[in-house]
Order: sequence, then structure tokens, then C-alpha cells
Amino acid sequence: MLQMFRAAAYRLYAHRLRRRLAGAGLPRHVAMVMDGNRRWARERGLTAQTGHRHGAEHIDEVLGWCAQADIRYVTVFVASVDNMRKRDSEEVDNLMAMMENVIAHRLTHPDNRWRLHLAGRLDVLPDSTRNALKLAEEATRERDALLHLTVAIGYDGREEIVDAVRSLLDEQARAGASLSDVAQGITAEAIAAHLYTDGRPDPDLVIRTSGERRMSGFLLWQAAYSELYFCDVYWPGFREVDFLRALRSYAARSRRFGA
Repeated sequence: MLQMFRAAAYRLYAHRLRRRLAGAGLPRHVAMVMDGNRRWARERGLTAQTGHRHGAEHIDEVLGWCAQADIRYVTVFVASVDNMRKRDSEEVDNLMAMMENVIAHRLTHPDNRWRLHLAGRLDVLPDSTRNALKLAEEATRERDALLHLTVAIGYDGREEIVDAVRSLLDEQARAGASLSDVAQGITAEAIAAHLYTDGRPDPDLVIRTSGERRMSGFLLWQAAYSELYFCDVYWPGFREVDFLRALRSYAARSRRFGA
């Protein structure tokens, strides 16, 4: 009986939050640091592998909430370059298997409406993971460009900026520009055009779960003027009401864009 009462109260609260957000200024692009899979599992006596599976499967549900709120761009931070290089190999292998068997597989389902984009150093991924994600990216390329999911994997924000500058210099060198000309012509817009996320808008709102209050190298360039929201719950336990609270917080803010 108590459980039924709690479920009913939860549904009522979520309904009220949705009503309050109707007509509010909501973000066009939400980026999320999906943190806390291992701690969520540990508190339940489960393995880290189980935590990563729950975390990967939870992405589907969160994307549904975003689509319902007409949020058409979503970026999720799956793993950094440091995660790939420094974490236990068995845990990394399991996380990569989740990317192949859950994320890549589900995104290619005909009923899925999201177009996949990849951001990161894909060369640090296992061959099978890299191939599965690239195939999924290609398979979703021709979908109506309404819903866009960017998966940041093997990602480091500083390396992205270095790669962007290097790409810009290579482009200018091939065009025959002198170093002096390149130096005079470098702009923020020129660098942004060579980022992994070129063609997609910068995030309006960045959500990080698990209670950590840092960016961990995520979208350092793109999130310069983003609103930040830190949520104490772990990613697998991130509920719709937590998501709606983040949107409510965003809607109540007056964005200054650095002013």
C-alpha cells in the first residue's frame, strides 16, 4: 500500500513539474555527464559491470524525456581518454561491450528517431567498439535531422581543442597560407568549425549526476556559456523528476553569456 501511494505521489509531482514547464524557455541542447554507475552498483552489492549496464540502458529512457520536452540535441559523456587508459581493463572491456550491444544496437533500430554523432579519440577504442559505433553513425545518417545524439567517448576537452587547432593549421597550410597569415586570421569561429561537434549548437544546459561538481574536461570550449546543474543522484537512479527539476532550474535563470 505504501509503495502504491509513493508511486501515485511521484506521478502527480512529475505531472505538476511538466505543467509548470509548459511554455517555459527550455534548452535546445542538453549535455549530460552520466556519473555514478559504479557507486550506484556498489551501494547495492552489485558489480561495476552491472552498474554500467544499467547506466547504458538508462540512456534510452532519458532520451525519451528529452524528446518529450522537445530537446532536440543531447550529448552524453560516456568515457574519457583517461578512463580508457587508466581503469581496470575488465571494467573498460565491459563498458565497451555495453556501447556495442546496447547503445549502437538500439540506435540502429528502425523505430529509433535519434541520429548518432561521435565525439572523441576513436583510435583509443577497441576495434569492435569503434566499428560498431561508426556503423551506427552511418546507419542513422539519413534520418530526419530533428533529434541528434552525440556520444562523447574516448573524449578529452583539451585534446579536442588541440586537434581543432591542428586541423585548422593543416587546412591553411594546404591552401598555401603563410604562418603569419594564419596567425592573423585565427578566430574563435574558425577553431569551432574544427571541433568534434562542428555543425551542432553549443549546449545550453550541462547536467552532471552523482553529486560531483566539476566538468572533468567535458566540452570545455562548447560549455563556456552553458548553465550548469549538479544532481546528487547517481546516473542509473536519475529519475524523470530529477530531469524536470534541472529544466525548472534552467528556466528560472537569466542567461548572461559571460556578461
